[in-house]
Amino acid sequence: MERIYLDYNATTPLRPEVRDAMMPYLTEAFGNGSSIHAYGREARNAIDTAREQVAELIGAKSPSEIVFTGSGTEADNHAIKGLTELEKSRGKGNHIITSSVEHHAVLHTCHYLEQRGFEVTYLPVCRYGRICLEQLRAAIRETTVLISIMHVNNENGTIQPLAEICEIAQAHGIPLHTDAVQSVGKLDIDVQALGINLLTLSAHKIYGPKGIGVLYIRRGTRLANLVHGGSHERNRRAGSENVPAIVGLGTAAELAKQEQNAYAAHLNNVTQRLRDGLDKHLSGLHYNGHPEHCAPGTLNVSFENVEGESLILRLDMEGICVSTGSACTSGSMEPSHVLAALGLPPRLAQGTVRFSLGRRTTAAEIDAVIAKLPKVIQQMRTLYRG
Repeated sequence: MERIYLDYNATTPLRPEVRDAMMPYLTEAFGNGSSIHAYGREARNAIDTAREQVAELIGAKSPSEIVFTGSGTEADNHAIKGLTELEKSRGKGNHIITSSVEHHAVLHTCHYLEQRGFEVTYLPVCRYGRICLEQLRAAIRETTVLISIMHVNNENGTIQPLAEICEIAQAHGIPLHTDAVQSVGKLDIDVQALGINLLTLSAHKIYGPKGIGVLYIRRGTRLANLVHGGSHERNRRAGSENVPAIVGLGTAAELAKQEQNAYAAHLNNVTQRLRDGLDKHLSGLHYNGHPEHCAPGTLNVSFENVEGESLILRLDMEGICVSTGSACTSGSMEPSHVLAALGLPPRLAQGTVRFSLGRRTTAAEIDAVIAKLPKVIQQMRTLYRG
Protein backbone atom coordinates (compact mmCIF):
# COMPACT_ATOMS: atom_id res chain seq x y z
CA MET A 1 0.00 0.00 0.00
CA GLU A 2 1.38 3.39 -0.99
CA ARG A 3 1.38 5.93 1.79
CA ILE A 4 0.28 9.54 1.48
CA TYR A 5 2.21 11.86 3.79
CA LEU A 6 0.30 14.98 4.84
CA ASP A 7 2.23 15.94 7.97
CA TYR A 8 4.86 18.30 6.57
CA ASN A 9 4.49 20.75 9.47
CA ALA A 10 5.88 18.01 11.71
CA THR A 11 8.88 17.36 9.48
CA THR A 12 9.88 17.25 5.83
CA PRO A 13 11.85 14.63 3.89
CA LEU A 14 15.50 15.35 3.20
CA ARG A 15 15.91 16.66 -0.34
CA PRO A 16 18.34 14.67 -2.52
CA GLU A 17 20.30 17.85 -3.24
CA VAL A 18 20.69 18.41 0.50
CA ARG A 19 21.78 14.82 1.11
CA ASP A 20 24.36 15.06 -1.67
CA ALA A 21 25.76 18.30 -0.25
CA MET A 22 26.10 16.69 3.19
CA MET A 23 27.76 13.44 2.12
CA PRO A 24 31.36 14.68 1.79
CA TYR A 25 31.22 16.04 5.35
CA LEU A 26 29.95 12.70 6.65
CA THR A 27 32.87 10.90 5.01
CA GLU A 28 36.24 12.25 3.87
CA ALA A 29 35.75 15.94 4.75
CA PHE A 30 35.44 15.21 8.47
CA GLY A 31 37.44 18.10 9.91
CA ASN A 32 36.58 20.17 12.96
CA GLY A 33 35.79 23.73 11.97
CA SER A 34 37.86 25.04 14.88
CA SER A 35 41.07 23.38 13.68
CA ILE A 36 43.51 25.55 11.72
CA HIS A 37 44.95 22.83 9.48
CA ALA A 38 43.62 21.97 6.00
CA TYR A 39 40.84 19.68 7.23
CA GLY A 40 39.66 22.31 9.68
CA ARG A 41 39.80 25.10 7.10
CA GLU A 42 37.71 23.00 4.72
CA ALA A 43 35.05 22.56 7.40
CA ARG A 44 35.19 26.25 8.34
CA ASN A 45 34.70 27.32 4.74
CA ALA A 46 31.66 25.06 4.47
CA ILE A 47 30.18 26.53 7.66
CA ASP A 48 30.79 30.08 6.45
CA THR A 49 29.09 29.32 3.13
CA ALA A 50 26.04 27.91 4.92
CA ARG A 51 25.92 30.99 7.13
CA GLU A 52 25.77 33.17 4.02
CA GLN A 53 23.01 31.02 2.50
CA VAL A 54 20.84 31.30 5.61
CA ALA A 55 21.47 35.04 5.91
CA GLU A 56 20.33 35.48 2.32
CA LEU A 57 17.13 33.51 2.96
CA ILE A 58 15.93 35.77 5.79
CA GLY A 59 17.44 39.07 4.68
CA ALA A 60 20.08 39.36 7.42
CA LYS A 61 22.51 42.24 7.02
CA SER A 62 25.53 40.06 7.74
CA PRO A 63 26.23 36.30 7.94
CA SER A 64 27.77 37.00 11.34
CA GLU A 65 24.23 37.48 12.67
CA ILE A 66 23.49 33.77 12.05
CA VAL A 67 24.14 31.38 14.95
CA PHE A 68 23.75 27.64 14.42
CA THR A 69 21.97 25.71 17.17
CA GLY A 70 20.91 22.12 17.76
CA SER A 71 17.23 22.81 16.98
CA GLY A 72 14.55 25.45 16.71
CA THR A 73 13.64 24.71 20.32
CA GLU A 74 17.17 25.47 21.48
CA ALA A 75 17.13 28.67 19.45
CA ASP A 76 13.85 29.76 21.08
CA ASN A 77 15.28 29.03 24.53
CA HIS A 78 18.47 30.93 23.80
CA ALA A 79 16.62 33.95 22.42
CA ILE A 80 14.18 34.28 25.30
CA LYS A 81 16.35 33.26 28.25
CA GLY A 82 19.45 34.90 26.89
CA LEU A 83 17.88 38.31 26.38
CA THR A 84 15.55 38.50 29.36
CA GLU A 85 17.99 37.20 31.96
CA LEU A 86 20.64 39.66 30.76
CA GLU A 87 18.18 42.57 30.79
CA LYS A 88 16.96 41.66 34.27
CA SER A 89 20.52 41.50 35.57
CA ARG A 90 21.09 45.00 34.16
CA GLY A 91 18.00 46.32 35.94
CA LYS A 92 16.06 46.90 32.72
CA GLY A 93 12.94 44.98 33.74
CA ASN A 94 11.38 41.55 34.12
CA HIS A 95 8.27 41.57 31.91
CA ILE A 96 7.73 39.48 28.77
CA ILE A 97 4.86 39.65 26.30
CA THR A 98 3.95 36.60 24.22
CA SER A 99 0.78 34.97 22.91
CA SER A 100 -1.38 32.12 24.14
CA VAL A 101 -0.85 30.11 20.93
CA GLU A 102 2.95 29.95 20.81
CA HIS A 103 4.86 26.73 20.33
CA HIS A 104 5.70 25.00 23.61
CA ALA A 105 9.36 25.87 23.04
CA VAL A 106 8.31 29.46 23.79
CA LEU A 107 5.50 28.85 26.28
CA HIS A 108 7.44 26.42 28.48
CA THR A 109 10.44 28.74 28.45
CA CYS A 110 8.21 31.56 29.65
CA HIS A 111 6.76 29.31 32.35
CA TYR A 112 10.31 28.52 33.47
CA LEU A 113 11.13 32.21 33.70
CA GLU A 114 7.96 32.93 35.68
CA GLN A 115 9.28 30.59 38.36
CA ARG A 116 12.39 32.76 38.50
CA GLY A 117 10.78 36.11 39.07
CA PHE A 118 9.70 37.15 35.60
CA GLU A 119 6.21 38.36 34.77
CA VAL A 120 4.65 37.17 31.52
CA THR A 121 1.60 38.47 29.66
CA TYR A 122 0.00 35.83 27.41
CA LEU A 123 -2.05 37.73 24.85
CA PRO A 124 -5.42 36.17 23.91
CA VAL A 125 -6.28 35.57 20.27
CA CYS A 126 -9.33 35.79 18.04
CA ARG A 127 -11.35 32.79 16.84
CA TYR A 128 -8.68 32.05 14.22
CA GLY A 129 -5.61 32.67 16.37
CA ARG A 130 -4.53 36.24 15.63
CA ILE A 131 -3.54 38.62 18.39
CA CYS A 132 -5.17 42.05 18.76
CA LEU A 133 -2.65 44.84 18.20
CA GLU A 134 -4.45 47.13 20.63
CA GLN A 135 -4.14 44.49 23.34
CA LEU A 136 -0.42 44.24 22.56
CA ARG A 137 -0.03 48.00 22.98
CA ALA A 138 -2.00 47.93 26.22
CA ALA A 139 0.17 45.12 27.63
CA ILE A 140 3.43 47.07 27.32
CA ARG A 141 4.94 48.27 30.59
CA GLU A 142 8.03 50.21 31.56
CA THR A 143 9.49 46.88 32.68
CA THR A 144 8.81 45.05 29.38
CA VAL A 145 12.10 43.67 28.02
CA LEU A 146 10.91 41.34 25.24
CA ILE A 147 8.01 40.70 22.89
CA SER A 148 7.96 37.16 21.48
CA ILE A 149 5.26 36.43 18.88
CA MET A 150 5.46 33.61 16.33
CA HIS A 151 5.12 34.37 12.63
CA VAL A 152 2.97 31.37 11.62
CA ASN A 153 1.20 28.99 13.96
CA ASN A 154 2.29 25.38 13.56
CA GLU A 155 -1.17 23.93 14.21
CA ASN A 156 -3.62 26.08 12.28
CA GLY A 157 -1.32 28.06 9.97
CA THR A 158 -2.57 31.50 11.00
CA ILE A 159 -0.17 34.33 10.17
CA GLN A 160 0.38 36.98 12.82
CA PRO A 161 0.59 40.66 11.74
CA LEU A 162 4.37 40.63 12.11
CA ALA A 163 5.11 43.94 10.40
CA GLU A 164 2.69 45.80 12.68
CA ILE A 165 4.02 43.97 15.74
CA CYS A 166 7.54 45.04 14.77
CA GLU A 167 6.42 48.66 14.45
CA ILE A 168 4.91 48.61 17.93
CA ALA A 169 8.01 47.02 19.43
CA GLN A 170 10.31 49.56 17.75
CA ALA A 171 8.14 52.49 18.83
CA HIS A 172 8.62 51.44 22.44
CA GLY A 173 12.26 50.37 22.12
CA ILE A 174 11.49 46.75 22.99
CA PRO A 175 13.39 43.87 21.34
CA LEU A 176 11.25 41.50 19.27
CA HIS A 177 11.70 37.76 18.87
CA THR A 178 9.71 35.69 16.39
CA ASP A 179 9.58 31.93 15.95
CA ALA A 180 9.57 31.62 12.16
CA VAL A 181 9.96 27.85 11.97
CA GLN A 182 6.70 27.41 10.02
CA SER A 183 7.01 30.49 7.80
CA VAL A 184 10.56 30.44 6.46
CA GLY A 185 10.54 29.12 2.92
CA LYS A 186 6.81 29.73 2.50
CA LEU A 187 6.45 33.46 3.16
CA ASP A 188 8.65 36.46 2.50
CA ILE A 189 10.56 37.52 5.60
CA ASP A 190 13.21 40.23 5.73
CA VAL A 191 14.59 40.64 9.23
CA GLN A 192 16.50 43.77 8.28
CA ALA A 193 13.52 45.57 6.77
CA LEU A 194 11.18 44.52 9.57
CA GLY A 195 13.62 45.36 12.35
CA ILE A 196 13.41 41.94 14.00
CA ASN A 197 15.97 41.44 16.78
CA LEU A 198 15.78 37.67 17.14
CA LEU A 199 14.40 34.98 14.82
CA THR A 200 14.46 31.21 15.01
CA LEU A 201 14.18 28.60 12.27
CA SER A 202 14.72 24.87 11.87
CA ALA A 203 16.29 22.92 9.01
CA HIS A 204 13.96 19.95 9.04
CA LYS A 205 10.97 22.15 8.22
CA ILE A 206 12.56 23.22 4.92
CA TYR A 207 13.69 19.79 3.66
CA GLY A 208 16.96 19.86 5.55
CA PRO A 209 18.30 17.51 8.24
CA LYS A 210 17.00 17.19 11.78
CA GLY A 211 19.13 18.34 14.68
CA ILE A 212 20.13 21.75 13.34
CA GLY A 213 18.49 25.13 13.79
CA VAL A 214 19.33 28.82 13.60
CA LEU A 215 19.08 31.79 15.89
CA TYR A 216 19.33 35.09 14.05
CA ILE A 217 20.73 37.77 16.37
CA ARG A 218 20.49 41.29 14.99
CA ARG A 219 23.75 43.19 15.31
CA GLY A 220 23.73 45.12 18.58
CA THR A 221 21.32 42.73 20.35
CA ARG A 222 22.99 41.32 23.45
CA LEU A 223 22.25 37.88 24.88
CA ALA A 224 23.54 35.81 27.75
CA ASN A 225 24.82 32.44 26.56
CA LEU A 226 22.63 29.38 26.95
CA VAL A 227 25.43 26.85 26.38
CA HIS A 228 28.85 27.42 27.94
CA GLY A 229 32.17 25.98 26.87
CA GLY A 230 34.40 26.83 23.93
CA SER A 231 34.42 29.91 21.72
CA HIS A 232 32.37 28.43 18.90
CA GLU A 233 29.87 30.53 16.93
CA ARG A 234 31.73 33.70 17.87
CA ASN A 235 31.42 32.89 21.57
CA ARG A 236 27.64 32.64 21.37
CA ARG A 237 27.00 28.88 21.31
CA ALA A 238 29.66 26.51 22.64
CA GLY A 239 30.18 23.07 21.12
CA SER A 240 31.83 21.72 17.99
CA GLU A 241 29.71 22.61 15.00
CA ASN A 242 27.66 19.87 13.34
CA VAL A 243 29.28 20.46 9.97
CA PRO A 244 27.23 17.98 7.85
CA ALA A 245 23.94 19.28 9.23
CA ILE A 246 25.02 22.91 8.84
CA VAL A 247 25.95 22.27 5.21
CA GLY A 248 22.59 20.58 4.69
CA LEU A 249 20.77 23.53 6.23
CA GLY A 250 22.67 25.94 4.02
CA THR A 251 21.75 24.04 0.88
CA ALA A 252 18.12 23.74 1.98
CA ALA A 253 18.04 27.49 2.66
CA GLU A 254 19.44 28.31 -0.77
CA LEU A 255 16.88 26.08 -2.49
CA ALA A 256 14.06 27.52 -0.37
CA LYS A 257 15.05 31.03 -1.42
CA GLN A 258 15.17 30.10 -5.11
CA GLU A 259 11.88 28.20 -5.12
CA GLN A 260 9.76 30.08 -2.57
CA ASN A 261 7.23 31.61 -4.94
CA ALA A 262 6.66 28.39 -6.90
CA TYR A 263 6.50 26.40 -3.66
CA ALA A 264 3.90 28.70 -2.12
CA ALA A 265 1.81 28.57 -5.30
CA HIS A 266 1.93 24.76 -5.31
CA LEU A 267 0.90 24.61 -1.66
CA ASN A 268 -1.99 26.98 -2.24
CA ASN A 269 -3.22 24.88 -5.14
CA VAL A 270 -3.20 21.52 -3.38
CA THR A 271 -4.58 23.00 -0.16
CA GLN A 272 -7.52 24.55 -2.01
CA ARG A 273 -8.11 21.25 -3.80
CA LEU A 274 -8.30 19.47 -0.46
CA ARG A 275 -10.65 22.05 1.02
CA ASP A 276 -12.93 21.98 -2.03
CA GLY A 277 -13.10 18.20 -1.81
CA LEU A 278 -13.96 18.24 1.88
CA ASP A 279 -16.68 20.85 1.35
CA LYS A 280 -18.17 18.84 -1.51
CA HIS A 281 -18.39 15.51 0.29
CA LEU A 282 -18.77 16.33 3.98
CA SER A 283 -20.81 18.51 6.30
CA GLY A 284 -20.16 19.45 9.91
CA LEU A 285 -16.72 20.95 9.19
CA HIS A 286 -15.03 23.83 11.00
CA TYR A 287 -11.85 25.37 9.57
CA ASN A 288 -9.59 26.80 12.23
CA GLY A 289 -7.02 28.71 10.18
CA HIS A 290 -7.59 32.39 9.50
CA PRO A 291 -9.74 32.80 6.36
CA GLU A 292 -7.51 35.61 5.00
CA HIS A 293 -4.19 35.31 6.81
CA CYS A 294 -3.14 31.67 6.65
CA ALA A 295 0.14 30.17 5.48
CA PRO A 296 -0.01 27.97 2.38
CA GLY A 297 -0.05 24.24 3.00
CA THR A 298 -1.87 24.04 6.35
CA LEU A 299 -5.53 23.05 6.73
CA ASN A 300 -6.72 22.55 10.30
CA VAL A 301 -10.21 21.03 10.36
CA SER A 302 -12.57 20.10 13.19
CA PHE A 303 -15.03 17.33 12.29
CA GLU A 304 -18.25 17.22 14.27
CA ASN A 305 -19.00 13.94 16.06
CA VAL A 306 -15.55 12.45 15.42
CA GLU A 307 -12.68 11.68 17.78
CA GLY A 308 -9.43 12.98 16.29
CA GLU A 309 -6.97 10.37 17.56
CA SER A 310 -9.20 7.55 16.36
CA LEU A 311 -9.57 9.25 13.00
CA ILE A 312 -5.81 9.50 12.62
CA LEU A 313 -5.42 5.80 13.35
CA ARG A 314 -8.16 4.92 10.87
CA LEU A 315 -6.57 7.08 8.20
CA ASP A 316 -3.18 5.54 8.92
CA MET A 317 -4.72 2.14 8.19
CA GLU A 318 -5.81 3.61 4.85
CA GLY A 319 -2.26 4.78 4.17
CA ILE A 320 -2.91 8.46 4.94
CA CYS A 321 -0.56 10.11 7.45
CA VAL A 322 -1.88 13.22 9.21
CA SER A 323 -1.81 14.56 12.78
CA THR A 324 -3.98 16.23 15.39
CA GLY A 325 -1.51 19.07 15.81
CA SER A 326 2.05 19.62 16.96
CA ALA A 327 4.29 16.55 16.78
CA CYS A 328 6.03 17.88 19.90
CA THR A 329 2.93 17.07 21.99
CA SER A 330 2.17 13.68 20.42
CA GLY A 331 1.04 11.21 23.07
CA SER A 332 -0.29 13.90 25.40
CA MET A 333 -3.89 13.46 26.54
CA GLU A 334 -4.26 17.21 27.06
CA PRO A 335 -6.32 19.11 24.47
CA SER A 336 -4.40 21.40 22.14
CA HIS A 337 -3.61 24.69 23.85
CA VAL A 338 -3.98 26.37 20.46
CA LEU A 339 -7.52 25.09 19.91
CA ALA A 340 -8.41 25.97 23.50
CA ALA A 341 -7.17 29.52 22.91
CA LEU A 342 -9.36 29.73 19.80
CA GLY A 343 -12.36 29.03 22.02
CA LEU A 344 -13.29 25.69 20.44
CA PRO A 345 -15.60 23.57 22.59
CA PRO A 346 -13.73 20.52 23.94
CA ARG A 347 -15.80 17.99 21.95
CA LEU A 348 -15.11 19.86 18.73
CA ALA A 349 -11.43 20.33 19.56
CA GLN A 350 -11.12 16.58 20.10
CA GLY A 351 -12.28 16.00 16.54
CA THR A 352 -9.58 18.13 14.94
CA VAL A 353 -7.06 17.05 12.31
CA ARG A 354 -4.19 19.01 10.82
CA PHE A 355 -3.45 18.40 7.16
CA SER A 356 -0.07 19.90 6.25
CA LEU A 357 1.04 19.60 2.64
CA GLY A 358 4.42 19.84 0.98
CA ARG A 359 6.61 19.59 -2.12
CA ARG A 360 5.71 15.98 -2.85
CA THR A 361 1.96 16.43 -2.40
CA THR A 362 0.19 15.82 -5.70
CA ALA A 363 -3.32 16.41 -6.96
CA ALA A 364 -3.68 12.64 -7.31
CA GLU A 365 -2.84 12.19 -3.63
CA ILE A 366 -5.40 14.80 -2.63
CA ASP A 367 -8.01 13.06 -4.76
CA ALA A 368 -7.15 9.74 -3.11
CA VAL A 369 -7.63 11.30 0.32
CA ILE A 370 -10.99 12.75 -0.71
CA ALA A 371 -12.03 9.34 -2.04
CA LYS A 372 -11.33 7.67 1.33
CA LEU A 373 -11.86 10.28 4.02
CA PRO A 374 -15.64 10.85 3.74
CA LYS A 375 -16.33 7.12 4.08
CA VAL A 376 -14.18 6.92 7.20
CA ILE A 377 -15.85 10.00 8.69
CA GLN A 378 -19.35 8.66 8.02
CA GLN A 379 -18.49 5.32 9.62
CA MET A 380 -17.06 7.01 12.70
CA ARG A 381 -20.04 9.32 13.04
CA THR A 382 -22.39 6.36 12.88
CA LEU A 383 -20.49 4.68 15.70
CA TYR A 384 -20.28 7.97 17.61
CA ARG A 385 -24.03 8.48 17.54
CA GLY A 386 -24.91 4.84 17.98
